[in-house]
Amino acid sequence: MKPRAFITGVSGFVGPYLVRHLIRDGFEVFGIDRSGKGVDGCVVEKCDVTDAAAVARVVKKVSPTRIFHLAGQSSVARSWKEPELTWKVNVDGFRNVLDSVEAAGTSPKVLLVSSAEVYGIPHKLPILETHQLAPISPYGESKVEQERIALGQVKDGTHIVISRSFNHTGPGQPDDFVCSNFARQVAGIEKGRHPPVIKVGDLGIRRDFSDVRDVVNAYLSLLGKGKPGEAYNVCSGRSFSLKDVVGLLAGLSTVRFSVKEEKAIASANSIPALKGDNSKIAGAVGWRPVIGFEQTLSDLLDYWRKNVS
Repeated sequence: MKPRAFITGVSGFVGPYLVRHLIRDGFEVFGIDRSGKGVDGCVVEKCDVTDAAAVARVVKKVSPTRIFHLAGQSSVARSWKEPELTWKVNVDGFRNVLDSVEAAGTSPKVLLVSSAEVYGIPHKLPILETHQLAPISPYGESKVEQERIALGQVKDGTHIVISRSFNHTGPGQPDDFVCSNFARQVAGIEKGRHPPVIKVGDLGIRRDFSDVRDVVNAYLSLLGKGKPGEAYNVCSGRSFSLKDVVGLLAGLSTVRFSVKEEKAIASANSIPALKGDNSKIAGAVGWRPVIGFEQTLSDLLDYWRKNVS
């Protein structure tokens, strides 16, 4: 009998990439998503992670050996507008998954996908996992609470590994995330759908970007070799300003465009700079990113050239 993997939020950005890798590794793959959108190779059930009874029913039926908890409200900006919803989805939703595992009497390995937002404004770069947790957004606070719950469950014997994921992007990412938004605008300009101007926020913000394909490999490695109760930075170790992102896309584009900075897009609550240290995960499971950021942006722009409306 094949091992079974269960992915929450499977129809989102990362889920389909993870499904393909798991199938390659010999897993049967099951998942839930509130959209119910199908994913090739995965048995998907329409289910909201905040519905405790529905989650429990699916977990009991699937009886997975691996759980990847991807479901969540992942927008920092939205968390300021809807903090209660963010808490309900991220904290209560994660608790529902763990309660379902306990009720089913199974003992899978669980990956909690946390975030670099737990660190808040860093006092030193690059950021190590030992950095204090001082989130400045409702989203970051919900991720710290997820980690607290996870550590409590580990003490009770549940195998949970924590990924502190920094920004990641790549083909298929929704355009409410910055790299994908810029790439979609550029693709639209190339097709003559928009004037040759892209609208941006604060271009001085710096982020540590990884490719989603590298990130999925990190998640698989962490559940294979990561230590329960430990948190690992999943990051490139390189920092790019959003001005750098625009410049790289300009170099990849077939047309010239100008840039218009709009205050309405800029966020007053953003962390100025993030750059992670990935030496812990490299030492523990042998993972390092292999896809350069320039290649990621090229693939992302090609994706939008095919999909821009």
